Amino acid sequence: MELDPQRAPLTVASFLEYVKAGHYTDTVFHRVIGNFVVQGGGYDTQYVEKPTRPGTPNESGNGLSNRRGTVGLARTGEPHSGTAQFYVNLADNAALDPQPSRWGYTVFGRVIEGMNVVDDIGAVATGNVGPFDRDAPMQPILIKRVEVLQ
Repeated sequence: MELDPQRAPLTVASFLEYVKAGHYTDTVFHRVIGNFVVQGGGYDTQYVEKPTRPGTPNESGNGLSNRRGTVGLARTGEPHSGTAQFYVNLADNAALDPQPSRWGYTVFGRVIEGMNVVDDIGAVATGNVGPFDRDAPMQPILIKRVEVLQ
């Protein structure tokens, strides 16, 4: 992934804090929706949610769009609730971008190598696994580690 600290400085700084703390080591992609997104970074291999810091202020109005291959900050319905979970867009998802009447989802980077792996993740069988009633990979997809490359 290549991050965009100019367009999403708060989100990138928060993500890098999680990276440097080892938060993503041995987490799983817990949500996979074909032709939409793959999401991970919040649950360990036993599907226990990892502790996080308070949410990051929403930076969805930064001019970056939820296009195929971009990386965004997952959140609840509350606009400033994004913490450690991230997603990769499998398709152009303009519906996730901000609108005049509502917040969007912050894009803070893009996949620059390995999108074929992301596509493979997006094609796995999903269903009811652990605490998730749908969209969880039937076989765990592990994130072994995330590290900063210069």
